[in-house]
Order: sequence, then C-alpha cells, then structure tokens
Amino acid sequence: MDNITIKQISSLEKIRSYDDVPDATINKKCLLGGESFSYQIVVAIQLDFMNLKVEVESPLKEYVKVYNVEDVMMDLPIRPPCKDPDYIATEPGMMPDALIPIEQYNGWLRIYTTPRTLWVEVNIPRDLKQGIYPVDIKFTRKEPDGDTAVITKRMKLEVLGVNLPEQQTIICQWFHVDCIADVHCVDIYCEEHWALIEKYMKVAAELGINMLLTPVITPALNTNPGMYRSCTQLVKIEKIDDKYYFDFTLLKRWITLCKKTGIKYYEISYLFSQWGLKYSPNIRVKENGKEGYMFGWHVPARDDSYRDFLQQFLPALVDFLRTENVFSQSYFHLSDEPFLEHLENYRYAYDLVSPLLEGRPIMDAMSNVEFYTEGIVNVPITATNHLTPFLEKNVEEQWAYYCIAQENQVSNRFMSMPSYRNRIIGLQLYKYGIKGFLQWGYNFYYDSQSTFIVNPYLTSSSGKAYNSGDSFIVYPYMNEVIPSLRGIVFKEAIQEIELCRLLESYIGKEKVVELIEQEAGMELTMFDYPRNSEYLPSLNDKMKEIIRSHIGNSAFESSLVDVVPFDV
Repeated sequence: MDNITIKQISSLEKIRSYDDVPDATINKKCLLGGESFSYQIVVAIQLDFMNLKVEVESPLKEYVKVYNVEDVMMDLPIRPPCKDPDYIATEPGMMPDALIPIEQYNGWLRIYTTPRTLWVEVNIPRDLKQGIYPVDIKFTRKEPDGDTAVITKRMKLEVLGVNLPEQQTIICQWFHVDCIADVHCVDIYCEEHWALIEKYMKVAAELGINMLLTPVITPALNTNPGMYRSCTQLVKIEKIDDKYYFDFTLLKRWITLCKKTGIKYYEISYLFSQWGLKYSPNIRVKENGKEGYMFGWHVPARDDSYRDFLQQFLPALVDFLRTENVFSQSYFHLSDEPFLEHLENYRYAYDLVSPLLEGRPIMDAMSNVEFYTEGIVNVPITATNHLTPFLEKNVEEQWAYYCIAQENQVSNRFMSMPSYRNRIIGLQLYKYGIKGFLQWGYNFYYDSQSTFIVNPYLTSSSGKAYNSGDSFIVYPYMNEVIPSLRGIVFKEAIQEIELCRLLESYIGKEKVVELIEQEAGMELTMFDYPRNSEYLPSLNDKMKEIIRSHIGNSAFESSLVDVVPFDV
C-alpha cells in the first residue's frame, strides 16, 4: 500500500494531530519476566480516509493489548505565572491521553488525513522461557478491486531468563468512590456500583497502584467548610446510650475485592478535616432510630464527644483489620497537608490517635520537617520540591508526593508535560530511597471542591483549578474504565525502580546511581534530569546489558533465526 506510512515509536512521545511524527523508530526491546513494555504505532495516509483491520499475531498474543489513542480537551495546560519552559503546550487545546481498547471498534481503525496513533502494551508473564518473541501488528485493507492489502509491523522482544523483582515501592492514589457512582449514574454501594468499583480497582492494580484510599468514613477531602460529599463510609455506626456499635460488613466486602484485584495496602481515611485539623470529619451515626451527621463541620476536632467516639471506633477497627489479616498492611491518616501553624492541632490529634493504633504508622502529606523532628508523624509524605530537609534527617520511612503545586522543574504527569518528565520519577525515588509515593487523583471527576461533576474528556482541570490531568489518570468509558497513556508511563517509571534494584543486587547501589548519572551527564536530583525522550530507554537497555552479563545470556540476535515458534 503505497499511500500509507506506518512507524513504530517510543511510548515517551506524544503525537498530536498536527505534529510531525518523530523520525526515531524502534523495532526491538530487551525485557524481563514480569515486565510491561509499551510502544506506539503511528499510521498516516495520503487519502481522504481509510478503514484498516488491526490484528495481533504473536506467541504472546494473550499478553498484548492494543489501544486507540484519543485526544481529550486540555483546558488548563499550565497555571499562570508558571515560567517552566519544559511543557509541550501552554495554550488550551487537544492532547492525546485516553486509551480506548481496539476491541471497542471491533478491531477496525478509521483514519482520516491526520495521523492515527495506536498504543501497544505487552505484559510479559513471569518465568517466561528465555528467547526472542515477535509481536506482529497486522493492518488489513480491502482494496476497491476486491484484493486484500496487508502491512505488518513487527516488534522483536528478547526475554531474558530473569524476572523483574516484585514491586516493593508502595504506590497510592486516592480512589474516589463517589466519583465512580456519579460519573456512571448509579447509587452508592448498589450492586452496579460494586461491579464498577471492582473494575476501577483492577485497572488501578494494573497501573502499579498497590494501596487504595479506604473510606471507613467519608474522606475529609476537597470540600469547603460546611459542604458535604456523598456519604461513602463503609462502616455503619449506631449509638445506644454512651456506647457505639460498628457494622463492618461493607468494609469486609471492600477488603475482599482489594485482595481479589491485587491491592495489598490500605490507606485508612482521614480522621480530621483537611488543611488544619479544625473539625471532625462528616460521619453518619444512627441514634434513636434516626441516622444523620453526628460529626462534621459543626463539631470541633477537640470536642469531647469526638474524642470519645475515636476511643471506641479505632480499637474496634483495629480488631476487625486484624481479623481480616490486613492490619499490618494498613496505614492511618490524621489530616492532609497541615502547615506549620497547625503543629499544635496535629500534636493533639497524634497524642489522641497514636496509642489506639497498636503501633501502626501515622502518615500524612506535609512540607514542614518540624512535624517529623517533633516526633508526631511516623511516615512523612513530602512534596517532591520540599524533600531536601527531610532527606537531611535520614527519615527511615520517607514517602514523596506531587500534586498541582509541583509544576516548576520537578517531575509530574500533567497532560501538557512531555512523557519523559512523567517517567523520570522512578529513578529519582530509587536514588533517594523513597519508600512510597502518593498522588491524589486516580479518578477525581469533580470540580476542585466537589460541588459538581465534570466530564473528564472535556474538563480535565477540575473546573480550571488544577493543571489538566492532575486529578485523574483513568477515564470512565460506558460501563467500563480505561487507562490514560500518562498512567501507563507512570507504571513504567515504577518498574524502573525494580530494575534498578535488580541491577543493584549484582553491582551495588552506588554503581547503579553512578551509571544513572553517567548516562545522564549530570547529577540526578528532583530538579535536574535529562530533558529528552532518548535517555530513559537507552539507560534501560544498558542496565539490562549489565544484567545479561551477570546471568550469562548471549548478546541480542538481530536475525529472526532464534524467534520462538508461534505454537509456544
């Protein structure tokens, strides 16, 4: 077919409809067992339109996913007065992001005069036999004269005889149960909602998320004082005289789904209001036959009634989590992003709650090291641009996070950022020994203060509040959920941590960091890193070459003589 051009390019490129397709193409990659690898196929035609049938032929076919890359509206690419030059675009417009499975088009791709991009993801099974495996993406067109024209693009994947280590870094993104219900128009915790929750959990696990925000009570997040998000508390509560009784039936169902979908850790919802710990969270309690908000904006955080509630609730919750064998995987919060002026409020909450948790850590996002040096937080989660004072204290359980404020120099995954700026976070977390990472927006489909729902395909900024893409990395799609390319690129960043750890087992961490910085041509910091799409794939290949030398595998063969047969 002379009127069609097809290129295979890196997953770190973003191809907009009006962009030139990069010249650099790829046709082979070395992988480990358990590793996920993505690349893109860009199809351009010289006709008004063309219909192509897209099919996968490979011995790895069951492990290959093909997506159609769709543009979405990027309505706030940057927030003025951001002066960082490392953005793809600074004006509103369309940006490739949503990944729709090709099956939704019955395998057909309709192309017009602008290039069409496919996203190919290959998930290598663990303990796969060593060898070179082809992945052929076949494009078929029915010609006007009845003949069938076929073009096949091949990716050669060499699988080494070693597995990528199991993920050690804890990755948490806030899982917004109410958003799932509202965007899909179902009632909270009806059977349709539970089915959707399971689907969102499954995709989260596929994206490397292994901890979920668990709403034992409705999360005290993203609401103005006096406002209420829909009640999503999993624990039903009744008060009789001075005693509280707790029904954990829904929480048990939640934990069962987490275990089924591959979620290992539980982020227990916040016990005090956001940004200052001034109030108790919105908690519904049944008393004298009537249910209502016994706690919330009308009850100060230090009120005796709320202290009494926590002293009954938390021991009961701890006992239940022990019964479900997840207590050792549960982490507790007091309040999100307290500032230095809230130190005494935080101390009060810590002194109240900590003795009730039987040694489980309290963790919160914060940027002031005094909370740690004062001994009132066990696991500080620090913004990536404020890490230095914490690193100087050699915090044993140091986590990191980014959100909207991390828009200058540091890594993030806004739509308007190049993908290499998304993926570099893996090397940074590895170098600094960061134990976990938190990001607030897995599926937040509201405006910034949760007053109305938005269409994420059209409003990607939570109502012009946050850089487009900050609030979600998955999209609702009919009765399903689909990933974004940003979500998959971030997953590959997390994989890179484990690749570094594997290489470290052969040559030591100092040599791994030395290699990272030698290939970068600079000292890697949270602010300084290569600003191009070539560095990370090249470094990835070099790491695997060193691993190959230690496990005794032969060099990569450029011919197809050793291709594993299709009947494997």
